[in-house]
Amino acid sequence: MQTSQPFGLASTAFKDGGSIPGKFTCDGEDVSPDLEWTGAPNGTAAFVLILDDPDARGFVHWLIVDMTGSASGGLPEAISATPDAPPQGRNDFRKIGYGGPCPPSGTHHYVFTLYALDDLLGLTGTPTAQQVRDAMKGHVVATATLRATYRRGG
Repeated sequence: MQTSQPFGLASTAFKDGGSIPGKFTCDGEDVSPDLEWTGAPNGTAAFVLILDDPDARGFVHWLIVDMTGSASGGLPEAISATPDAPPQGRNDFRKIGYGGPCPPSGTHHYVFTLYALDDLLGLTGTPTAQQVRDAMKGHVVATATLRATYRRGG
């Protein structure tokens, strides 16, 4: 009997619970890290990805909506905000796309959360995280998280 693997999210750039390399922060190239998911539940129609900083009252660094559902898949490094990229919302920097960690002081924690949904959200424009969270209510079938930290040098 084959057992299904748990829904998981990982990156080749850092390990779960590890430190985010400077390249992916405001101190480096400020590009998004690669991400890979496995074990999404059957019936997953779409994914939403939210990267936030719970140490900064949930400051949202990245928001991707309505990615095609698949048991496994991923995002390459350096996702842009161009029209051929996955649909992205407005982060708390008030920009579309990825905004890397840039904590004002101390070590901050960052949580990449991938939500498996039973349907596309169908939001238009560049939604905020709150608009996406409201639209997801009743549609989340599973979540996978990847946690990391970052502390600015100096």
